Amino acid sequence: MPRKAQDVTDAELALMHILWEREEATVRDFVNRLYPSGTPSDLATVQKLLKRLENKGYVTRNRKTWPHLFRAQLQKEDLIERRLRKTADALCAGDMSPLLTNLVKSQNFTRKDVKVLRDLLDDLES
Repeated sequence: MPRKAQDVTDAELALMHILWEREEATVRDFVNRLYPSGTPSDLATVQKLLKRLENKGYVTRNRKTWPHLFRAQLQKEDLIERRLRKTADALCAGDMSPLLTNLVKSQNFTRKDVKVLRDLLDDLES
């Protein structure tokens, strides 16, 4: 059975994490972070991944600067929501409750995490 294409591959996701953390980065920034040896093939890999992300509309490139600066257009929260929805659809026939319940039960939450969850639930009830 052919594998379904992911909206963001794991390799692309590594670049997105850098953009979510830094807001903008050059090709060299990505290479330095992901491939400390910085070979020409590493540079080509990063350029290819950025081109894919750009074609998908998930990053933009500022061509007015040199070196070009890349910025995320896909927000982390949007990708999380999309992937959780896809998982819920596949495993739970679209029902988010089992997915969320299992996530909550399987994690060690800090007091801050619990407060965020309580506040979210309170907001949903009002």
